[in-house]
Amino acid sequence: MSLSVDINLGLEGFRLEVAHEFELGGITALFGASGAGKSLLLRVIAGLETGASGEVSFDGEPWQGGRFVPTAKRGVGFVFQDARLFEHLDVAGNLRFAARRSGSEGFDSVVKTLDLQPLLGRRAATLSGGEKQRVAIGRTLLASPRLLLMDEPLSALDHARKTQLLPYIARLPEVFGLPVIYVTHSVEEVTRLADRMVVLASGKVLAAGGVAETLARLDIAEASGKFEAGSVVQATVTGQDERFRLTELSVAGQALSMPASAVEVGANLRLRIRARDVAIAMARPEGLSIRNVLEGRILEVSQEAKTAFAELLLDIGDGQRLRARITRASVAELGLTEGTPVFALLKSVSFDRRALPKL
Repeated sequence: MSLSVDINLGLEGFRLEVAHEFELGGITALFGASGAGKSLLLRVIAGLETGASGEVSFDGEPWQGGRFVPTAKRGVGFVFQDARLFEHLDVAGNLRFAARRSGSEGFDSVVKTLDLQPLLGRRAATLSGGEKQRVAIGRTLLASPRLLLMDEPLSALDHARKTQLLPYIARLPEVFGLPVIYVTHSVEEVTRLADRMVVLASGKVLAAGGVAETLARLDIAEASGKFEAGSVVQATVTGQDERFRLTELSVAGQALSMPASAVEVGANLRLRIRARDVAIAMARPEGLSIRNVLEGRILEVSQEAKTAFAELLLDIGDGQRLRARITRASVAELGLTEGTPVFALLKSVSFDRRALPKL
């Protein structure tokens, strides 16, 4: 299943120019900084922006170009940043309204998957932000879409409610068998949810591909932001250290550990490692509190002439990449160049509890 987009849309002070073939299946993150054109592109795909010129087709079916197929006939579901519920109805009323319009028989499945049973009798106006978004997702699913578009659905929520909602979103493609395009500017959400990503910058596609390989690229700093820039690597759980409450991991055949988590031995995880949390040494260090050290080789050095910093891209084995953000002075003092063997010291590691999808 694929989505083909070749469009051009000019607005005051901004132009969206995108020619891209979206490989659909699972969750595709449409990622970029604020103002990159992510939401605008999503609206074009949905048929909500009639001023765009060019072509859009879904799985070979023309939606735009030659003729324009209106939103209602495209079979897309759109989840906005705000829930847009009927606040005079209870949750069941909101859901049944969508089910009646589409003739959907999936009411019970939606309620179960999104854990909405305790909310059915409550008025929409009394729900928390996270609860409203769960209902909004459920209502959209009951419209029986072929493609689900989500425009930063967690942006109005605090961190705790975002964390609660992420597992529900992660299950949607598998449970309902529909592809999702998910707009976000959050590296954490990409890491937790996405199977692949498309990076947008200044209205154009900057990069696209698997999450790990794309986040490792040094040229997406404009989109990811230097503070949150980093890598995603594949790890396998090798053991649980009950004495010191640590979960033991293997990354590219190298040992790591992290605070204990209830994951089974043999499980595959995604580890998110921020570039700013990686230090570089020329020899394996001793006598440090930092316990996680990965041996690697420098593939690329990108120096920022107008700042004190530089970014490194390391090969840590098995085709996996790691980014490090250090000072330009350190690059010079250590003589770091492409091909230099180094040791990466990891100050912090976060991870996704889902089994790792194919990247």
